[in-house]
Amino acid sequence: MTVTDDFRQARDSLLALSENYDEARRAFAWPRFDEFNFATDWFDALAADPERGQQAALIIVEQDGTSTRRTFAELAEASRRAATWLRDQGVGRGDHLIIMLGNQVELWELLLASIRLGAVMIPTTTLMGPRDLQDRVDRGAARWAAVGAAHLAKFDDVEGAYTLIAVGPAGAAADGAEGAADGAGAADDGGRQGGVVRSGRAVLDYAEAAQASPDFAPEAPTRADETLLLYFTSGTTSKPKLVEHTHTSYPVGHLSTAYWIGLEPGDVHLNVASPGWAKHAWSNVFAPWIAEATVFIYNYERFDAAALMDQMGRQHVTSFCAPPTVWRMLIQSDLTRLTTPPSKVVSAGEPLNAEVIDQVKKAWGVTIRDGFGQTETTVQVANTPGQPVTAGAMGRPLPGYDVVLVDPATGEETDDGELCLRLNPRPVGLMAGYHGDPERTAEAFRGGYYHTGDMARRDADGVITYVGRDDDVFKSSDYRLSPFELESVLIEHPAVAEAAVVPSPDPVRLAVPKAFVVLARGYEAGPALAEEILRFAREHLAPFKRIRRLEFSELPKTISGKIRRVELRHGEEARHAGAGASQTAGIEYSEADFPGLKD
Repeated sequence: MTVTDDFRQARDSLLALSENYDEARRAFAWPRFDEFNFATDWFDALAADPERGQQAALIIVEQDGTSTRRTFAELAEASRRAATWLRDQGVGRGDHLIIMLGNQVELWELLLASIRLGAVMIPTTTLMGPRDLQDRVDRGAARWAAVGAAHLAKFDDVEGAYTLIAVGPAGAAADGAEGAADGAGAADDGGRQGGVVRSGRAVLDYAEAAQASPDFAPEAPTRADETLLLYFTSGTTSKPKLVEHTHTSYPVGHLSTAYWIGLEPGDVHLNVASPGWAKHAWSNVFAPWIAEATVFIYNYERFDAAALMDQMGRQHVTSFCAPPTVWRMLIQSDLTRLTTPPSKVVSAGEPLNAEVIDQVKKAWGVTIRDGFGQTETTVQVANTPGQPVTAGAMGRPLPGYDVVLVDPATGEETDDGELCLRLNPRPVGLMAGYHGDPERTAEAFRGGYYHTGDMARRDADGVITYVGRDDDVFKSSDYRLSPFELESVLIEHPAVAEAAVVPSPDPVRLAVPKAFVVLARGYEAGPALAEEILRFAREHLAPFKRIRRLEFSELPKTISGKIRRVELRHGEEARHAGAGASQTAGIEYSEADFPGLKD
């Protein structure tokens, strides 16, 4: 049997047991390959099939109704051309490539091309500013950056020995945006064709890839343990963690994700996730294509529940994944507008409350099923098809994952502790480690377990419920935020002597970042200064990291001088539950208080 046959057999075994959880857990074994390439060993096999090759692999609909459709065969050919072109420009096996694109067809072409080529991808959201991009170039050791033409200016002040690849309309590499090209015409780029110069840096035009040869052949087989992806993720330390995935840990590992969603050949799957985050790769690349399903994307500037449902109906969406923030906005509209609702609906990112589940069940006749995973893993714990759902619970361990709860104090397995994965045998869908950080990797893999850092509890039926992080990282609108990163920006303002950021409950976003600020000498608390600091944060942080509320206050500290954020968090929970506020509470200022700061 070939690698393709082995992978298909593992996929089919899960499909056959999609609603038989106990048997799937017993029978499933991860396929373990010495060599594997998702593009050449799997995607090309689908493209070559007379029936599947002509099926839509990707459909993108814009807000104005225009659409782009690519079959498996078309995407396979386009990605081979892209791989040829990248290699001709000098992109080599193991080179690190930032991919900073929106939901556009070139994103999927470059993902597949990079897999073929053996380039290491660093997915990056278009929301990132120069500060974050510099960190990605530096710690990610990026030599190349494929960037949407509209975002090229963000790299004007980002230093490093990398080459930009402009992705977008013809001529975009030399557009007239602020900070645009210092020159135009052929760049001194080692013989590359069509290059221009922007702020002294060579810029290539990805549009040329369409003319490259489709006869791409890899230089050597792809080892299963070769690095494929590097994802930056927030933490409580000064630098985000850099998660390393291989050519099997995500592509093969997402067999668990396909099983959780219940995807089948011919499904049309819509996942509301932005490019640059791991969840986008989960449900907009690997899981649906493993299942031979169609990826459907609806691009919009502002969320519109009615418009989204109209498109779901037109495109015959059968499977839908969204974070709780989107689900909470959807139930505020008339769900019955969608007369042909999807038969598979799932949620991930944070716990989903019973009210949302009940309203969707009433309107659509289907139950939203929660799932839990991390950037470091594929789906570990979930409510799987055909199984009873306990509202607010994550569910039970997925096939291929041996999940245990460990008491952080004793290291003993328990029913209420840190969610961990046994490493014997090691699950395929687990990261290789934290890139360039052996100490942090050793800490995460200590004692024969992978430690998630998430606390949970398990009931007598084996159902696991999420409790919270064991550190101060929190979720806001499905984005995971590190207080340290936000505080580091705040204290750059001359009026801020100290700052502590905690989640403040919010009915739509679950929580928003709130800053408790201690002023430097000579500054006086008041609305004018609050607006100034909030504006400063707005200008120096990506939109999803923005400080939304602020309070001038002393900070509670331990005897050793560490800030007790837990005390501030509890105070916020009490304030917004109507039970009063913390002892440190003063006047709270919100972005909404200042017209100039409204979205």
